[in-house]
Amino acid sequence: MTPLALFRVVAVAEACSWLGLLIGMYLKYVPETTEAGVKLFGPIHGGLFVVYCVGVLVMAVLGRWSLGRTLLGLVCSVPPFMTLWFDWYAERRGWLARSWGREASRA
Repeated sequence: MTPLALFRVVAVAEACSWLGLLIGMYLKYVPETTEAGVKLFGPIHGGLFVVYCVGVLVMAVLGRWSLGRTLLGLVCSVPPFMTLWFDWYAERRGWLARSWGREASRA
């Protein structure tokens, strides 16, 4: 699997876990019916958040990103669904490595 494909899978999984966590928080705090969604998706989202951040750092090394570009990728891990936007944005600009060598894009 290429770094680009792996990064995309993690970005989408992190966004899906955000959706599950948001639904779980809604059920817990609005109709106050269950905490199961938060108990299930909280740890899943936390783990995928960390994996996404590590993925950004790996891409930064492979692509020789600037500090600003790296920070943008990391900041996009915080708001819901921004990992999807960053994946799209970074690929359109050729920032995401397509191989595991250091010959990745320097755009």
